[in-house]
Amino acid sequence: MPRPLIGITTSDHKSRLAWCFDWFAVWRHGGRPVRLSPKRPRPTQLDGLIIGGGDDIQAHLYDAEVQLDVRVDPERDELELALLERFIPQHTPVLGICRGAQLINVHLGGTLDPDIHTTHEGLKRRRTVLPRKTVDIVGDSQLHRLLGVTWCRVNSLHHQAVNEAGTGVRIVARDRDGLVQGIESEAHDFLIGVQWHPEWLIFNRPQQRLIRALVEASRRRSHSED
Repeated sequence: MPRPLIGITTSDHKSRLAWCFDWFAVWRHGGRPVRLSPKRPRPTQLDGLIIGGGDDIQAHLYDAEVQLDVRVDPERDELELALLERFIPQHTPVLGICRGAQLINVHLGGTLDPDIHTTHEGLKRRRTVLPRKTVDIVGDSQLHRLLGVTWCRVNSLHHQAVNEAGTGVRIVARDRDGLVQGIESEAHDFLIGVQWHPEWLIFNRPQQRLIRALVEASRRRSHSED
């Protein structure tokens, strides 16, 4: 059975180790991963799409004040917004990871908290690929159905987060500090964003179910077009 083609967005300068985790997460569940970045050629068609983690999103895209001490990647913003503009109307399954969840929300008209440590006084600073943060998941959500749990332990590599939800976006997970950790679209079959990095949690069954669900949804879409 042919593997569905899953595009994974990255910066042009992402480390080889980080890309290996992206690649393996999709390949182990039956997908054919392809790296998408501003300077790489883009395939004409995809069966599924992962908007990956990375630098901050430009503040003007969600009408916020510019932060001078952060890294942004305007060319990547442009690439990913163009991909969403193209593939969401085609009902291509899309998973947003960390920055990717934020970008999906911005694309759909939502806003971001530009720095959670500034807006939430006393918030503990967590930056780890290990599952050290607890996230609660809404019980009747698609994310709950796919993960099979009402709460989970996840990693944390972000200082921004979804603030106001975009059009048709439902907030379906928060951490114990109240920060948004999961979103999904009510208007699409598979348009989900998580604030954590499931690709790093290779032995965590609920997180691998999420990646597998993306691959399986992409396979069904591929077969429906044959």
